[in-house]
Amino acid sequence: MHTFPVACNSAGAGPRPACERCRRPLAHCLCRWIPSLDSRTRILVLQHPDEARHALNTARLAALGLRNASLHVGRRFDAALWRVAGYRPCLLFPGDDARVLSAGEPVAAPPRLLVVPDGTWRQARRLLAEHPDLAALPRVTLAGASATRYRVRHADQPQALSTIEAVAAALDALEAPRSFEALLAPFEALVAGQIAAMGQARYERDHVRRAGSRAARHKNKPPGT
Repeated sequence: MHTFPVACNSAGAGPRPACERCRRPLAHCLCRWIPSLDSRTRILVLQHPDEARHALNTARLAALGLRNASLHVGRRFDAALWRVAGYRPCLLFPGDDARVLSAGEPVAAPPRLLVVPDGTWRQARRLLAEHPDLAALPRVTLAGASATRYRVRHADQPQALSTIEAVAAALDALEAPRSFEALLAPFEALVAGQIAAMGQARYERDHVRRAGSRAARHKNKPPGT
């Protein structure tokens, strides 16, 4: 279970007090949208410190919305985090041998513990290079190429998902026919709030048009480059 504070209080004095739970400014607290969902699958998010400081990171929202989840920030992690009795650990990360998550799993099988690296691709690859035990876990990946709803943050790959989207999609596959769409409610509120704050004109200029040009460049990029 996650160990985040459950109360929505000011994190202390300052020009912009923040909620201790969701870490957003109090005027933009997302706690009202955060669900409390049970899952058979255990989610373990390993977050790079740089990502933890990013105002728009979604991993914390994912961990807060799931009862059977935890988030750990750092560069080095103890293997005991993913070697938990009663669970089958696996790594949500692409690779040639990664198995596509399919709808539903046999109830008789032990539940999965899904390790989710949170950071840039470079940070995630370094994490695996420095943790051979983690890199050796069976890898799983998501089916299809769903478009991200993360309209206010850019990724190197046009089809890359935010951490909370990836977690929700993985749980949808592992625990079908149950849906974890409710997990995305605070994420949608976060994105809508950012668009409202920047204004439609700036959003169109800096995100919609930029995203379109990036997608076009990626589509026309020679294979293997």
